[in-house]
Order: sequence, then C-alpha cells, then structure tokens
Amino acid sequence: MQRRDWTDGHVERWRPVLPDLDPDVEGAVTRMKKLSVHLRRVREQSLVDFDLDRQEFDTLHKLAGRGGKAAPSELAADLDLAPASVTGRLDALERRGFVRRTPSTTDRRRVDVELTDEGRSTWTGAMDFLGHEEYRLLGVLDKDERALLNDMLRRIMVVAEDRGGADWD
Repeated sequence: MQRRDWTDGHVERWRPVLPDLDPDVEGAVTRMKKLSVHLRRVREQSLVDFDLDRQEFDTLHKLAGRGGKAAPSELAADLDLAPASVTGRLDALERRGFVRRTPSTTDRRRVDVELTDEGRSTWTGAMDFLGHEEYRLLGVLDKDERALLNDMLRRIMVVAEDRGGADWD
C-alpha cells in the first residue's frame, strides 16, 4: 500500500461535498499546486542563502541563459522591462561585482553586459540549491517513470498553451 499524503485527506473531505469530483483530477491538480508552492519556497530560500533578491536572480538567470553576455536591450526584452529599469538592475549587480559592462566589439555605441566569475558562481549556487531539491523529489521515480511523467505533463501544457496561457517563462 502506498503512503498517504496531505492531498489524500483533502480529496476525501471534498468527495461527499462534490459528488461529481473526479478524485484523480483533483488529486493530480492539488499535488501539482502543492509541489509548485514547495519548489517556490525552496527557490526563495536559495535566494536568501545566496543574498539575492528576486530581481537580481532573474537578471543573472536571463544573462546566463544568453551564454553570460548580452546587450542591455536584449536583457530588457527577455525580462519584459523598460530599458531604464534594466539599467538600474545592472547598476546594482555591477556594484556587487556580479556583472561588468564592456564596450561592444561589434558596435561602439553599445555596451555588453557580462557575468563575472562571482556572478556566475552566485547564480549557479542558487540554481544548484533548487536543482538538488528537484532531483530529490523526482528521484523517487526511475528514469522511465520520469520520462513518462514529463511526456504526460507536456501533453497537459500543450492544451494549456493552446488556450492562450500567460507568458510561461
């Protein structure tokens, strides 16, 4: 017999109230919500542990996703922010030694923003903290089960995205 979790009790409480409730749908959706909340808390704790605020992490994350180097305008587009907002973020990150601005090698009117070793190390540390928890949770599944779960969630996401879901990034 499988161990019970909080959601099992939740579904049992609601079944008499909502007789048409599909326990598998309610259980799956509730578990996804609770896992999302759990992973958000772990991510927030990683930010505390690495002395980052959410905006700093998001900016470092987008910069790392571009190979560690980007123009401020590219970061502004990635972050869906006005260029002036990105300038303020970059000023703060530069003061902390996480990024540096250098003249562009392709356009002398432009600067490039680069992750420093300290910025990359801080970002990687925060990412590793969350990654370890993700692997801990999904480690209860074998490789084939993880692939199956991933495929099933993809099918669900395709339906959600077809409804014009919000920006998912």
